[in-house]
Amino acid sequence: MRVAVIGAGIVGVTTAFELSAEGHEVVVLERRGSVAAEASFAQAGIVAPALAEPWAGLSPWRGAGLLRQPLWAWQALQARRARHLAPRRQAMQRLAVLSRERLLALTRAHDIDFEQADGVLVLLRHERQLKAQRAMLARLPDLGVAFELVDAARAREIEPALHAATPLRAAIHLPQDAVGNGRQFAHRLKAEAVRRGARFRFDCPVQALRPGTPAQVVLGDGSVLEADAVVLCTGAEPAARLAPGGLKLPLRPVWGVSVTAPVNHVDGQLPQAPRAAVVDPARRATISRLGQRVRVSGGQAVGGDSATAPDLATLRHLYRTLDEWFPGSAVMRDAVHWRGARPMLPDGLPAVGASGLPGVWLNLGHGGQGWALACGSAQLVAEALAGRAADPALALLSPARLR
Repeated sequence: MRVAVIGAGIVGVTTAFELSAEGHEVVVLERRGSVAAEASFAQAGIVAPALAEPWAGLSPWRGAGLLRQPLWAWQALQARRARHLAPRRQAMQRLAVLSRERLLALTRAHDIDFEQADGVLVLLRHERQLKAQRAMLARLPDLGVAFELVDAARAREIEPALHAATPLRAAIHLPQDAVGNGRQFAHRLKAEAVRRGARFRFDCPVQALRPGTPAQVVLGDGSVLEADAVVLCTGAEPAARLAPGGLKLPLRPVWGVSVTAPVNHVDGQLPQAPRAAVVDPARRATISRLGQRVRVSGGQAVGGDSATAPDLATLRHLYRTLDEWFPGSAVMRDAVHWRGARPMLPDGLPAVGASGLPGVWLNLGHGGQGWALACGSAQLVAEALAGRAADPALALLSPARLR
């Protein structure tokens, strides 16, 4: 089958790999000059199913852009209500478990190095935070997620560089979860996909998408590419522009910010940096160790302009969070700031599967969870194109809910 994948972020690359591994003739169309150049460029790097939730770490009312889209904001608020959130959370976390298993399998099979480190530590500063996590902890055994609730002393054994002066009541240790450089993984997996026959066309914008048998993709130069299936793996703006008539894609950009700096090495001393990753729910921030760099991420907001640089308030917040837990861990004069948009649907779930229009498939809307869900959702698309039945627990991810 001839398959065109539009978008070469982490989701597009994993989709191209899975489809080429199935024997399809795959071409990836990317408007930028390389893979993982936009939303996948400098994300937190966490792969932790326990933390994969719709709207995780994000207030639905944050972001001036929501004032210009009241219907989307209202739908997002309804999706956060408990009776709606529970089944969506279960579907997303099941997908995250599937994705983690597939990521591990690919890493082992192809000896992929992406600066990975095992273990994620969720830091709970106060007793009220510990109580707030009880419901989440009760769900983890059903997901098959290993965890350990530890006291402050044990948490500091797991991450010895945690600052002793910062209050810490307890922590949740997720030993089977990991952190890694998603962009580096995308480059490595792209090479594996090419070895299986996939072609990547960069600096190749798409003007239009016409459903049909075959479907047609109109490229920026006016030429037309025909394919038996087209898989949209794009951001919010391209998806909205390319959506054919009858296909509703209420995607909005969710903006995230990260600060990345080299680990501060002092002669004769171990660096006072994290071994893997820590999550601070109180600050809505993540601190990751990626090889010889430290990255602190957070500041998610809905709406806004792609040309806007990270705002000073968010940067100060991230700098302060890093200094609270790992003071002096990074060479901040060499820090690099990043702000990127991730496409999100109002219910917080990705849309994975047949669009309902002939020849058009979707694998988009992962929000801030793209890296954690990419390998699993790519596998679902490959199985759907092959006509294999999907796990019924993942039915909520179907694009049918958007019609």
